[in-house]
Amino acid sequence: MIIDTHTHIFPPWLIDNRDNLLPRDITLSTMYPSDLQRMATVEELVSTMDGSGVDMSVIVGIGWNDLELCKISNDYMIEAMNKFPGKIRGFMSINPTWGDKATYEIERCFEAGLIGIGELHPDTQGFRLDDLDIMKPIVEIARHLDIPILTHSSEPVGHLYPGKGQTTPDKIYSLIEAFKGINLICAHWGGGLPFYALMPEVAGLLSNVFFDTAASPFLYDQKVVSVVTELVGGTKILMGTDYPLINQRRIINQITDAQITDDAKENILYGNAARLLKL
Repeated sequence: MIIDTHTHIFPPWLIDNRDNLLPRDITLSTMYPSDLQRMATVEELVSTMDGSGVDMSVIVGIGWNDLELCKISNDYMIEAMNKFPGKIRGFMSINPTWGDKATYEIERCFEAGLIGIGELHPDTQGFRLDDLDIMKPIVEIARHLDIPILTHSSEPVGHLYPGKGQTTPDKIYSLIEAFKGINLICAHWGGGLPFYALMPEVAGLLSNVFFDTAASPFLYDQKVVSVVTELVGGTKILMGTDYPLINQRRIINQITDAQITDDAKENILYGNAARLLKL
């Protein structure tokens, strides 16, 4: 069993009209400015899953700014999940700065079957993850519905790339510290937050925090899987690819080749996701 917890898909019409839609949304124009940044439909994702041995994929949003495009994207997530039951599950995209409109969209999408919030992209969505007034309503409804929040994370050092941003471990830690026990998924290894788990006060707050492997080969050496497993444990890591940025098999191989126990590999490949997302 393999669950990919971090994939992106788009409605075919949006892909076809990308150039015309870029001016409407800064996240879209930052992450997918040209045909060089591939966009995929759910059918393409499922085809890749079949070829890579992935049993289930979780499709997530890109952190929209345009409310209309966000709702259309969320509706496509719902349609994809219904079209491929058992293979596709989805997270809803929202912008915390929308206030009541954001919480309404969360409730609407939850009732339709989506199982998480995100991916948040604070930098392009115009807020900071450590702005607790902005984040409080999102955290409260996530707790009420018992669903996790997925946030983009970025490294405070290293090479630049489109969408890297400034959602660094210090900001993520402030959110975790303020809302203890929050079910939070930090994409891209949390921007390096697991390395700070060597500090007892940090480790003590990570009980409900998870780190996904999305885009890992573009960010870290292969050893990151074994190092983070040693630091936070194999129960805190989720296999995620960032498809279609990376072929799903590439991340799977990185995990199966890691110098960690078989139990840790099973947890990372599917066990942790199954428990967290109630699959």
